[in-house]
Amino acid sequence: MKAVKEIIWSVVKNNISLEAENWLEDFIQSSDQSAQLAKVFVMLPRKTGKLQVAINEDQQKALDTAGFGYIHHWTIDRLSRVWLLANLNTAGKDLLYTTIERLFLSAEVNEAVALYSALPFLAHPEIWMKRCAEGIRSNIGSVLEAIMENNPYPAANLDEAAWNQLVLKAFFTEKNIKLIIGLDERANLQLALTLVDYAKERWAAGRQVNPQLWRLVGKFINAEIFEDLKIGLQHYDQTEQRAIALAVDQSNDQAAKDYINTFPELKLALAEGSLNWNLF
Repeated sequence: MKAVKEIIWSVVKNNISLEAENWLEDFIQSSDQSAQLAKVFVMLPRKTGKLQVAINEDQQKALDTAGFGYIHHWTIDRLSRVWLLANLNTAGKDLLYTTIERLFLSAEVNEAVALYSALPFLAHPEIWMKRCAEGIRSNIGSVLEAIMENNPYPAANLDEAAWNQLVLKAFFTEKNIKLIIGLDERANLQLALTLVDYAKERWAAGRQVNPQLWRLVGKFINAEIFEDLKIGLQHYDQTEQRAIALAVDQSNDQAAKDYINTFPELKLALAEGSLNWNLF
């Protein structure tokens, strides 16, 4: 993580004035960070500006390799705030927690976005699990996106119940499911059952179902689940049919696979290998 922080600092320096750079460095070198943090955190955009960050090719390659290439679409104040939080030298886990928790409790929207974006960079990842789970209950779109999209912290740290809540909330609020890191690795039976129930509710209301939902159901398909999936297959919506067919193809349920083969177009698409989740 030290190397990542250094890359981020190089990006920050390339996007702010020398005056702002010195101001940030003075704070990091301060011996009284916990007392000054709230003021510095709020003032920061006035020092750095709010433009989208510019990242050179070498920096982007290094960030991509480290798994943080997604920061290229952040604004400079968001990135600077994350760097600031990642470099706090507050001694002790408890003091670090109380210092940053105070920021969460008083944060306006952009500050909250930066705080949740900083979770993968903070020391003692285990102490932020409850805070992350609480953030999932937010009704503010940009805050939810900061937690759900391109954020490795939830998949690496949340328990199953909180993780399932995050994924279900992402479908409810129509977030970009493909940007949820760890989506396939954290798939589980309880989530699959909940998502199938959610799909049935959508169908009953005459609404479409996000095809990415079936990606999380495939490996758990059994005879009971497949009876529900047949409802979607009978809607004759090509996108939905193809997503369900791909999920079935990735399952171990042979009866379901045999049923899919009764649909010539789906059988051909699977045989050609032309279906993948990036298409949906």
